[in-house]
Amino acid sequence: MPGFATLLPRPVSVTEAPGSCPWPAPVAVRADPDLPAEGYRLAITPGGITLSAADSAGEHHGRQTLRQLAGPDAFRAASLHSGLVLPCGVVEDSPRRGCLLDVARHFRTKAEVLRFVDLLAAHKLNVLNLHLTDDQGWRIEVPQFPKLTSAGGWRRSSMVGRHDGPERDGRPHGGFYTTADLREIVAYAAERAVTVVPEIDLPGHARAAIAAYPELGPDPAAGWEVWTAWGISTALLDPSESTVDFFRAVFDHVLDIFPSPVIGLGGDEVPGATEAHGRLVRTIAEHLTARGRTPLGWDEVLDTGPLPPMVIGVWRDGAHGARATELGHDVVLCPEDRLYLDHRQSDHPDEPIPVGYRRTLKDVYRYEPDLAGPRLRGVQAQLWSEHLDSMRRVDYAAFPRLCAFAEVAWSSGPRDFAEFLARLREHHLPRLDALGVEYRPLDGPHPWQTRPGVPGRPR
Repeated sequence: MPGFATLLPRPVSVTEAPGSCPWPAPVAVRADPDLPAEGYRLAITPGGITLSAADSAGEHHGRQTLRQLAGPDAFRAASLHSGLVLPCGVVEDSPRRGCLLDVARHFRTKAEVLRFVDLLAAHKLNVLNLHLTDDQGWRIEVPQFPKLTSAGGWRRSSMVGRHDGPERDGRPHGGFYTTADLREIVAYAAERAVTVVPEIDLPGHARAAIAAYPELGPDPAAGWEVWTAWGISTALLDPSESTVDFFRAVFDHVLDIFPSPVIGLGGDEVPGATEAHGRLVRTIAEHLTARGRTPLGWDEVLDTGPLPPMVIGVWRDGAHGARATELGHDVVLCPEDRLYLDHRQSDHPDEPIPVGYRRTLKDVYRYEPDLAGPRLRGVQAQLWSEHLDSMRRVDYAAFPRLCAFAEVAWSSGPRDFAEFLARLREHHLPRLDALGVEYRPLDGPHPWQTRPGVPGRPR
């Protein structure tokens, strides 16, 4: 019978032992305050299973490990087999790994987000960074400002292809989550030990908000529309006191919905930003801090001047991570050149999303974080949705690379890719099949994943 070495990636600590344990079986759960937050220790013997956990999240992660050890059919919606057995040994882990899902560029329904939470939980990815606003759409209801969703939640068309050209698909696109929807997503995720970190982007990536309330923008008479292009809009928020008051109210509503200790405020890609725009970011960061939360900003916010202690999403290069820690901030590593899973997976002409860096499954598996120490909060994969216009596209972009990422976030090198491939074929891919994930096959896309004429293919 295979043991941990073939069934599980290498987490923080694994010790194998002889024998097996029948499954399903009773699990004795014990509280262990000496374990780190969300940590667990799973001890499996022929006589039974003991799960020691720091908290309820740790208990959930430990039970997910039991499902993994039981085999792919344990992830089906209904039980197909009885009499399964588990290998014996001890597993100890404490997850610090997340994934960003962009629902602003292409809206994902509530049901699709809940399904994605299930997929994160199955891989013990414990943070969902939900990117809720951008130039192309505003996805969170704010009752005080109804036009944010009635006007900012919809665009009349979407750009076709990689760069801003004249071609649009002619299809209106939009949608948003009500307050009740978001509370449901947060509660559903919490039951699965996933923390939802919301992101409201400012002072750039804000054209949808400006389209809804033109007085927020640089020229209220300009006739702003929700942007139909991808890329970086030059329309920044007007850094006036009224804009600050507006976004204080928006973030107060966000804080009422999301209990996450970390709240995203964006801060990236701001061409033409002035000191006043930096002051806008600092003021909102200070507002979040005063409300007992920690602001999360992309690494460009380091250029805005003195900031309260923050979490910095380092997406450009390791030097920005080092700078962030020197300035007293914590860091989440999410490098574009390694962990942007919306980027192309090969140079094959049939690749349906030929954008960004070419990052193969092997590339993701060989990623090693370039920062260590107490300031490193974790690592995060990214799924930006400009070219992911359906959940099938999200599946294709995410998996199986997200399986590799989950293992990277569990362990440190050296890594044996051949060993990983064997485990992937025997365990990961059958698990994805059981979960109904339309992942990218190892030998290239299925014919229906390469159909011509969809957004993302060059014209």
